[in-house]
Amino acid sequence: MASSTYRHIYAVVYQIPKGQVATYGQVAALAGLPGRARQVGYALSALNDPSVPWHRVINAKGEISLRSGGSAGDELQRLRLEEEGVGFDSHGRIPLHIYRWRP
Repeated sequence: MASSTYRHIYAVVYQIPKGQVATYGQVAALAGLPGRARQVGYALSALNDPSVPWHRVINAKGEISLRSGGSAGDELQRLRLEEEGVGFDSHGRIPLHIYRWRP
């Protein structure tokens, strides 16, 4: 069972609309956890609920954060974002000025 901290994080991530992204730090701040971006990463890696759109959370550089162990999650995340209309530049970054969620 997820801790209340993780549930707060998931509640924020669940609100990110299709075609938009949020950074780990942005999610942390909106969940009442400013400065705890890593906690968001830990929560998302522990996620067991497929309805939470984890793929919409990226790092502050506009990049997909690579997973340890050579997971296929990186490619899956990009594919899901592209399916939602999120664009990537020639360096594999998402232009945050276009796609960042502004609640």
